[in-house]
Amino acid sequence: MSVRKPIIGVPADRRELSPHIYHVVGEKYLTAVTDAVGGLPLLIPALAERMDLDAILDTVDGLFLTGSYSNVEPTRYGGAPSVPGTLHDPERDALTLPLIDRALERGIPLFGICRGFQEMNVALGGSLHQRVHEVPGMMDHREDSTQPLEVQYAPVHEVALTPGGRLSTLLGTQSIRVNSVHWQGVERLAPGLHVEAAAPDGLVEAFSVEGAPGFTLAVQWHPEYRATENPVSMKLFAAFGEACREYARRKQT
Repeated sequence: MSVRKPIIGVPADRRELSPHIYHVVGEKYLTAVTDAVGGLPLLIPALAERMDLDAILDTVDGLFLTGSYSNVEPTRYGGAPSVPGTLHDPERDALTLPLIDRALERGIPLFGICRGFQEMNVALGGSLHQRVHEVPGMMDHREDSTQPLEVQYAPVHEVALTPGGRLSTLLGTQSIRVNSVHWQGVERLAPGLHVEAAAPDGLVEAFSVEGAPGFTLAVQWHPEYRATENPVSMKLFAAFGEACREYARRKQT
């Protein structure tokens, strides 16, 4: 039996691009789905109250949680109020957090990047550092936004992979170099999450969901940037794609 390309659900950000509201996803995430995963991206608008989330999950073969300029609202994890001017997207929070729980219940492959990594931690009961660079002993994980993108997204620090973990087994190594384009990060890891990689300052850089069937991985860095040019990124997306195709095969039979 032939298997169609897997359908990958990609939750959108809700943005005001004056004077109208738009639901948007960065193109680099969509091309990672088409070129590195070998899938068909399905944008999910941040209209949680108007959407049948179970019908969406009936349709997709995987869920891809992207990065964003916005941060998860701290009320979602009992955090202090954000610094004035912090960009939030409560509509995306209202969509992604329940989607994560339901996708895990169904065994749908799940891949989170940056904000998506943070969303997974919050959805499962963890909390976030809102400004990692202000935490004593932590590195400054932010990019230099004055530099061109190829510099901002260049590998800048090592992450140590947990020996015997899913990520180290997949990549066949104990250490990789990654980019660093974030200012939030895991403060308290949610119950049921397994650390797969950590930065030199101890900040969690990747985790998986203990006991979850199939591919359930989240990373703090950005493997989607020029994914097809990076062997580590390609291994991550290829593994996610294979998990999505296997899920699609099971649905067909």
